[in-house]
Amino acid sequence: MRKIAIASMIVATLFTHAAAADQTLAMRSGCMGCHKADAKLVGPAFKDVAAKYGGEAGAVDRLAAKVKAGSTPGEALIWGTTAMPPSQASLDDIKGVLNWVMGMK
Repeated sequence: MRKIAIASMIVATLFTHAAAADQTLAMRSGCMGCHKADAKLVGPAFKDVAAKYGGEAGAVDRLAAKVKAGSTPGEALIWGTTAMPPSQASLDDIKGVLNWVMGMK
């Protein structure tokens, strides 16, 4: 029984560190300048993005390409009146942040 409890604590610690690491990646990538996890800032809350796109196949890849490119002049904006600038983060970092975002409830 003690081994199960210890194993559970280790798994919980790993998941907690993974979530913190992905939030750190979002901060380091510049995402947190316009987004918050649970409330609208300049852009939508990450939890709202997860609610809208979380069940879609290929959403991470599609959104990563959009984040990398930013909004195109003249395109209809989905989340408000502010266009998203192109991200300078690597595509792998963007996908890491989006995978974290998609796990939000």
